[in-house]
Amino acid sequence: MTSKIVPVIMAGGKGTRLWPLSRATAPKQFIRFLGPKTLYQKTLERVSDSDRYEAPIILTNEDFRFLAAEQAREIDMELTGIILEPIARNTAPAVAAAAALVRANFGEDAIMQVFASDHEIEAGPDYFACIDTAFAAAKSGKLVTFGIEPTEPATGYGYIEAGEELPSGARKVARFIEKPELAKAEEMLAAGNYTWNSGIFMFPISVLVRELEAYAPEVMQYAEQAVLKDESDLELDFIRLDKDAFEKCPDISIDYAVMEKTDAAAVVPSAFSWSDLGSWDAVWKDGDQDADGNVIAADATLVDTTNSLVISRDLHVAMQGLDGMAVIASEDAVYVGKLSDSQNVGNIVKMLKAQKETKALAEEHPTSYRPWGGYTSIIKGERFQAKRIFVKPGKKLSLQKHHHRAEHWIVVKGTAEVTVDEDVRMLTENQSVYIPLGAVHRLSNPGKITLELIEVQTGSYLGEDDIIRIVDDFGRG
Repeated sequence: MTSKIVPVIMAGGKGTRLWPLSRATAPKQFIRFLGPKTLYQKTLERVSDSDRYEAPIILTNEDFRFLAAEQAREIDMELTGIILEPIARNTAPAVAAAAALVRANFGEDAIMQVFASDHEIEAGPDYFACIDTAFAAAKSGKLVTFGIEPTEPATGYGYIEAGEELPSGARKVARFIEKPELAKAEEMLAAGNYTWNSGIFMFPISVLVRELEAYAPEVMQYAEQAVLKDESDLELDFIRLDKDAFEKCPDISIDYAVMEKTDAAAVVPSAFSWSDLGSWDAVWKDGDQDADGNVIAADATLVDTTNSLVISRDLHVAMQGLDGMAVIASEDAVYVGKLSDSQNVGNIVKMLKAQKETKALAEEHPTSYRPWGGYTSIIKGERFQAKRIFVKPGKKLSLQKHHHRAEHWIVVKGTAEVTVDEDVRMLTENQSVYIPLGAVHRLSNPGKITLELIEVQTGSYLGEDDIIRIVDDFGRG
């Protein structure tokens, strides 16, 4: 039992609308765009008040499990657990699985709040006043959604028409409206009783389960089966949903499954600053603009350039005589386009995916994160590749070997403890070691700063699946 809100954070999406920084293997919730923290970490911070919230539950997938755990650890955020979805099944099955876990851990009377992890929200007094209103409405038995008061006739959002006011201060939901044409959006903006559908919810568990069983019984049935597994399926703090049960859940959103059908739906009209950061234009609007209207997160030189967004990971960007442009440079690709056209980046991504030569640019990020740190691809040839490896203090890679490649390691920062068969040695900056093909080896960082090294691989096959793990601290086979 708990009198606090149980936060559930959805962190499994693989959107590519913010390409080239966001890709299938590195979605926007885990990317640092304009500041030191990711959208996911900012979402965690909004539920960090232990007087108001229990430790959050994270919903993500296998690919992002260590990233979600590590980014929570970076900001010292305790988690109740991380639920791993075996396949994508939209928001209704995810919410149902979370509800089953919350009911098992916190009881029938618990109140659950569902967040997207990739929204930018200004969590000031107005925001928490809306949270309090939603909490009161949920305690009275309402399934609550947050409706953002529109600032423009946007056509990229769904809308909610608000009905009569409830004792809690929330409003009844009169109806949900699909993404409208511009004329309809302008009409609703002028009417004043319509809000954007934010995808943020507050649910009393008993009512949510009852309505799921009434309107989407298969969703609740199979999601609950997927959660209630043998404890032997638990790995560290990860809760693995049973694949056979979860894939039987209909692929449907919580809006379609329940919210548009139930009589218990309520909306809290919300005036706090909110953006789903669904385009580079939205990122520019959310950023700190200089005197010329530019938002810059890069080493850059701008001449006679206004109202533009510049983000670069490594390259120095020079712009001249431009207005209203987005220039986004990742480690291996550059996007240049009008901010007004940035909603259509997805079309470019589709074109890249369709060509064998460019498919990887749409799906794979050059930097991959692991529970011990990660690596960035520098260059790749037919029988060789070079990577920058970074290992966090106190972490170690698995004890492993390779069947098809040898490796050379050169330390450029920090101290490395290297195991090669029976030999264990310490390497410092500018020292190197050779790992022969088939040798059992391990890399550790015993120091207090991040270890960085350059790894050069040579061999007939250089895929990441050529790893035979013998001992691993993170439960990987």
